[in-house]
Amino acid sequence: MKQSAARPLLWLGALLAVYLCAPFAASIPQIGQADWASVDWRATWSAVAVSAMSASVATLIILAGGVPLGYWLARSRSRAVALLGFVVQLPLALPPLTSGVLLLFLVGPYSGIGQFFDGRLTDSFAGIVLAQTFVAAPFLIIAARSAFAAVDPVYDDVAATLGHHALTRFFRVTLPIVWPAIRAGLALAWLRAFGEFGATVMVAYHPYSLPVYTYVVFGGQGLPAMMPLLLPTLAIAIVCAVLSVYSRGARASLAPPTDNGDEPASFTPAAPVQSGEVLRLAFDATRKLGTFNLDVAWQPRTRRLAIIGPSGSGKSLALRIIAGLEQNDAGSVTLGDADLGALPPERRQIGYMPQDYGLFPHMTVAQQLAFPVGADATNARYWLAHLGLDKLTARLPRELSFGQRQRVALARALSRHSQLLLFDEPFAALDTPRRRRLQQSLRALQREIDAVTVIVTHDPDEAALLADEVLVIEQGRVLQAGPVDDVFQRPASLRVAELLGLRNVGIGVVSAASVIETASGLRLPCADASLAAGTRVMWRVAPRALRATPDGAWTGTLTGHALRHGDRYVTIEIGGETFDIASEDAPHAANDVQRFSIERDGVSAWASSYASLCS
Repeated sequence: MKQSAARPLLWLGALLAVYLCAPFAASIPQIGQADWASVDWRATWSAVAVSAMSASVATLIILAGGVPLGYWLARSRSRAVALLGFVVQLPLALPPLTSGVLLLFLVGPYSGIGQFFDGRLTDSFAGIVLAQTFVAAPFLIIAARSAFAAVDPVYDDVAATLGHHALTRFFRVTLPIVWPAIRAGLALAWLRAFGEFGATVMVAYHPYSLPVYTYVVFGGQGLPAMMPLLLPTLAIAIVCAVLSVYSRGARASLAPPTDNGDEPASFTPAAPVQSGEVLRLAFDATRKLGTFNLDVAWQPRTRRLAIIGPSGSGKSLALRIIAGLEQNDAGSVTLGDADLGALPPERRQIGYMPQDYGLFPHMTVAQQLAFPVGADATNARYWLAHLGLDKLTARLPRELSFGQRQRVALARALSRHSQLLLFDEPFAALDTPRRRRLQQSLRALQREIDAVTVIVTHDPDEAALLADEVLVIEQGRVLQAGPVDDVFQRPASLRVAELLGLRNVGIGVVSAASVIETASGLRLPCADASLAAGTRVMWRVAPRALRATPDGAWTGTLTGHALRHGDRYVTIEIGGETFDIASEDAPHAANDVQRFSIERDGVSAWASSYASLCS
């Protein structure tokens, strides 16, 4: 079915290929009829030299200005720049003769610029270069703009956090990534300049370029004199085609890795970590982006931290403010006694890992680890061996598995003795088994280093594993912050409980000693007798506190089934409240209605100012 569907496309492609090849085939019989005797080879090679030299000069001019212009057009959102991008493409749409006329208005002998140069800009080598530059520049500019626009900004962000200033980031990261596209644009620009006729004949009829000389010979001697003049052009085209094929072959990917490499490395510290005073991160982040407002403040007391929240809550924005990649409209960011908020990202001495790890596609593993400013070669070698990467140093990122990429990014961040490591959902793109293995690896690493680590995640299990303190945010506001155990055991609101994936949680009021009346009117026993009557509370029932028993005091209805972390649960409804309990504690009944007991010791409650606001 797929082959039959693709057949019409194949025929269409083949038809165009035949048409493009047909003129070359049609020229072969004309070789014998060519007027070789009357060829002025000296004039011919002079024209070839003029075209080749002028095209090369024009291409250098286009390279010097076209790359920055393409970068500007790609990164600016100004309407004026968008209009400029439209204007620089006009030479592609204009007839070449029209382009020549426009150039005469600018540099002709009667223009202000032309008179300033005493008419030397026309009928000269300079005139040929000007004409070729005007018509060929859009090829490079468009290629450069498209290439720069396609570069993921995360590479520049990561390079900044690794200590590199803007100019260094451009030449060492951005430009090498886009260079294949720019190289292609340069080749097109050179070929277009070499073959330029219309604008050249208007601006600089003399000295003869090859296209103009071909036109002159054709007008004087006719078609038989054309074949000798076509040979240089065909030879150049063949050379360009060969170089293109060779370049494409050289860029072909190497063989994929033979091992998956996602098993966690064995974390056995070479020496025990010498911990001094524990560094503490504190930040007050305020940022307005369109209709979204972030206003988050946190002063944790430990060094393993997590920020958790749903998509669009502002957790990644908060992390980028800590890294210095986003402006903090108000507030501060401090690490110990250091005021990070006063420093640009390249001076914050941090390690930043975005979701896809931000490995530079043109650098090998060894080059990635040598890239950070102030990278310690001895430290880098240690982490290469420690993370199982010492045999991968010559590989590019595309030749690594997900697990290997994650470990390379870790080693790169650790190679410069970073005191603050920021992870933006580093495991989001991985399948569950691989994610669990790498989480365990990172947890082992956290025990080994002194750096403060901040994990941004929407996975509560990941936050509980990798953090000692957690910050829960939504819509740019703090919902709750504190030690992991406190937040998970006593969420401040139903929304926090939902974000943390907690079950059997609700709101209510203490109606009597050790009795909680839920929002639906269900009366729950509670072991905590210290709560005064009338206190608004949140409550939680442990799954094991609910059991199906023939003489239970509560009647419940089975309403559903669920599988979480390999364990089966059933959902029951008791007195308008919904509970999840282990399936073995609720044997299936014919009518799905059973009696249940609720153990007092399994019901916890705590005062909450949010309880009256939750629904």
